[in-house]
Order: sequence, then C-alpha cells, then structure tokens
Amino acid sequence: MNASNFPWLSLLLLIPLAGTFLVALAPRDDALLKRLGLIVSLAAFGVSLVVFTRFQVGVSGFQLIESLPWVKDWGITYSLGIDGISLFLVLLTTFLFPICFLASGRVDKRVKEYVVALLLTEWALIGVFLAIDLVLFYIFWEAVLVPMYLLIGIWGYERRIYATIKFFIYTLAGGLLMLVGIVTLHLAVRSHGGPVTFSVQTLLDAAPKLPFGTQAWIFTAFALAFAIKVPMFPFHTWLPDAHTEAPTMGSVILAGVLLKMGTYGFIRFAIPFFPHVAKAAAPYMMTFAVIGILYGAAVSAVQSDLKRLVAYSSVSHLGFVMLGLFAFTLQGGEGATLQMVNHGLSTGALFLLVGMLYERRHTRAIEEFGGIGAAAPLYSGIFLIVALASLGLPGLNGFVGEFLILIGAFGTNRLAAILGSGGVVGAAVYLLWAYQRTFNGPITRDENRTLKDLTAREKLVLAPMVGMMVLIGVWPHPFIERIGPSVAAVLARVGGR
Repeated sequence: MNASNFPWLSLLLLIPLAGTFLVALAPRDDALLKRLGLIVSLAAFGVSLVVFTRFQVGVSGFQLIESLPWVKDWGITYSLGIDGISLFLVLLTTFLFPICFLASGRVDKRVKEYVVALLLTEWALIGVFLAIDLVLFYIFWEAVLVPMYLLIGIWGYERRIYATIKFFIYTLAGGLLMLVGIVTLHLAVRSHGGPVTFSVQTLLDAAPKLPFGTQAWIFTAFALAFAIKVPMFPFHTWLPDAHTEAPTMGSVILAGVLLKMGTYGFIRFAIPFFPHVAKAAAPYMMTFAVIGILYGAAVSAVQSDLKRLVAYSSVSHLGFVMLGLFAFTLQGGEGATLQMVNHGLSTGALFLLVGMLYERRHTRAIEEFGGIGAAAPLYSGIFLIVALASLGLPGLNGFVGEFLILIGAFGTNRLAAILGSGGVVGAAVYLLWAYQRTFNGPITRDENRTLKDLTAREKLVLAPMVGMMVLIGVWPHPFIERIGPSVAAVLARVGGR
C-alpha cells in the first residue's frame, strides 16, 4: 500500500483505543501507567500532524476518505473523512491530551482506570470529528459520555455525584433526540425515493429535497441535541456544576473539546442538511446566542469561585461561536470555526492554571487570595496572558475569532452584532477584575506568602498552549486558508454571503 492510500484516519482512531488495552494489561505501577498514557497520546498527536501535512489546501470536501460496508441492508458504513472544519478540532483534541497526561502528576487514585478513561475519551472525540456516517457518528457521540461520567464521578470534588448525574441526564437526553432525528431522516429520505444510506456525503444532497415540514421536525431534534451539548442558553445549567466538580483534566477536556461537539454538529449536520429551516431559524438562534453571551458574562462577573467563573465564561464564549455560525457569512463561519479552537486553548489553559492554584492552597475562593503576584510572578504573568487571550486582546488568538465573528454578524444582523460585542467588554470586566483581586495588591493572608511559583513540569504543560495562542494571534492565515473552503461550501447550501 502506497502512502497516498494509507488509512491515516483509521490509524489515528486506533492508537488511543489500542493504548487503552495496553494500559489495561499493564501492571499497576502509577508512574508507568502515566508514561504509557503520555506516549500513546503523543503518538496520536504525531499521526494527526501527518494528517495535517497531507491535507490539501483549497479543497472544500472531505479528504483522506476511508469507507467500508458495515450493515449493508441499512446502508450503514464505516466511513471516515476530514475537511477544513474538522481538521483543527482533531488537532486540538490530540494536542490537549498529551498536555493532560503531563499535568496529571498528582493523580494517585485508581491511576489505571484514570488513564483508561482519558484514552477512551480521546478515542471517542476523534471519532466524532472523523465520522462521515451518521450511525458511526452517533456511536462515538454517545461513547464520549461513559469515560467522562467516570472522570467526573470518581476523580471529581465533593458534589461530583450530583454533577455527574446531571451531566449524564442532560447529554444523554440530547443524544436520544439526535438518534430520533437520524432515524427519521433516514426513513424520510427512503420514503421519498432516496437511497438507503446514512452517509453524510449522500444525505447532504438528499436531505434538502425533503418537504419543509419534515425538515423542520428533524432539524429541531438535531438542534436541541447540539444546543444542549454546546450548551446554549437556556440549556446551560449542567455545565457550571460539571466544570466545578470535575477534576482539572476533566474540565480541560470538557471545555477544550467536548463542548465543541455541539457547535461542530450545527455546522456539520443541522445547517447543511436543512439549509432552508436553518435560515428561517437563524434570527432565533442569533437571539439566544446573544442572550448567552451577555448572560454568561454577567454571571461570571459575580462569581466568588475562580473555577466557576471560568465555567460560566464558556457559556459566553460559545455564544460567540453560535452567533458566527448563524450569521451565514464567510467571515462569521470562519471566525466561529477558529473560535472553537481558540476557546479550547484559552479556557483549557485557564482551568489548568486554576487547578495548579488549587493544588497549592486547596481553595478556589477569590477572597482567599490577593497579592499572590509577588509570591508567584511567573504564574501570575502566564495567567494574565491567558486571560488576555480569552478576552480577545489583539495579538492573541481570541481576538482573531471574535473579530471575524462580529464582522460576519454585522453584515447579517447589526443589532445582534452590537449587543454581542458587549460580551467582549464583559469578558474584560470579569477576567481583569478577578485577576486584580487574586494577584494584585498587598498579600493579605500569610498562607499566600510562601506560595510556590511554577514548577518545571507546569512550565512544560503551559508553554505549548501559550505558544499556540500567540501563533494564532499573529499568524492566523494557515488556519483560515484551510477552514475557509469548507465553510464556504456550507454557506453555498444556505445561500449565505
């Protein structure tokens, strides 16, 4: 088999799954198990870089396609493919997991199960972004739930059981709605003389030909499932509890990648499958996106728990993504897709930083700190850079995504864009105010005087994340040129600009 026909996507998917079995069979040596997890995740990242180098710039459709028949009578196939929309989400996934393993040095409870849960989560997330068969996509979508349920429920904090059950019920209900939508779509296409298939490529042509009423019902099922996962206002209530009670690595994965399953679902399925319904629903979706932006910012500003503040900020930041998606402009779509990656980097890094602080002081209450910049200057400086990236400072990654989103939205709905820009101001308020109370001023508590600065391992964890924030902020072209054609293809279906 020559290199051009090599199944790179299957290999990428196989590595974390094979690593799971390797770890399960390994002896219970905590240091060995963590090293194995790190090696496996680094191998997956290496293969994802190969996929990146083999990705053809300027091509809008799926690339590196692999397809094998699975259940022939129902048209179910094992089909994988990647385009400009999924490329950087796959890279984000494989980029974050080695960082999570590297940052897991202090995990000492059921380490084998912990490593297995992380690798299974990585496997399922990669599958979500690579699957181009709806049944295969659904299998990976639901597979994410099990290891995340364990990560929060076993390695979480005091109210972890409540948060886990809430997370599981919300997201499982959304998944079942999507399953109903998938089956209904399949049957509707068949009943109207279409092919017997669950192939995304085939359904992209067949689904828009269905009657508007049928499309509306199926779109609603998909949209509710994806809105819960984002989560959009008012389906967001599971998120702060899950973030607050999850272990640090669980929060990084949850914010960094898992929430993007919802926004990805909109641009991959709900919008291109049902373009006429999506266009009719756009004013309502943009309204809820703006509410989420402003609500998330307002609630973040009044939080006394640093981790809960970062958790609510996700509601605001992902509201920007939804605003860009439903603006149906090229700038909005490019900005929204890039902002999925930006949010994963900046918010993931914020959760890592909050976790490092908690390990030192065993509290996340902002009032317990004050002036710690003097005790831990490097930690404070990195925290400020990440906070500035999150609030959209020019020169860092958050600015590029939010700028494109607001330009794109302004061309479609000026009021939504103007109101949404209030979220940028809100982010500056809640992040800089929290930073001021935590790091600036005199040290008011003796416990903070001996606070340790970043260790060598922590520097190694944070350096690549900060590096990527700067890289995207000053040189976004390599990202935009790969994202743009695939976004343009989606907009062509909707009749966007």
